[in-house]
Amino acid sequence: VELVESGGGLVQPGGSLRLSCAASDDVFSFSKKALGWFRQAPGKEREFVVYIDGVGNTYYVDSVKGRFTISRDNAKTTFDLQMNNLEPEDTAVYYCAARATAVAYKTAPEYDYWGQGTQVTVSS
Repeated sequence: VELVESGGGLVQPGGSLRLSCAASDDVFSFSKKALGWFRQAPGKEREFVVYIDGVGNTYYVDSVKGRFTISRDNAKTTFDLQMNNLEPEDTAVYYCAARATAVAYKTAPEYDYWGQGTQVTVSS
């Protein structure tokens, strides 16, 4: 399964961006996968941001709760990350990821497929 991301860029603090991840997968298989977003800032380890499992349950890291929203469109085999009220601390390369099963985890090694990463820079 190949994941292709789009939507990164430069935005001012308080602004919004929407990241998208398209999966080369059939609809049935995609609908059974847990999906997640991770990010990696310069000099830091990759960190978990959010996941959505195979039945639509979501979990957000505390720092993005109320600002970020994950969604999935199984019919289109895509999932998105809507990011609002962005802060400079959100600056990072963002990666989408998918697991082969519907159960979601917060740790990167549990994910089987990864996007190429897209840069998000929040700066005035």
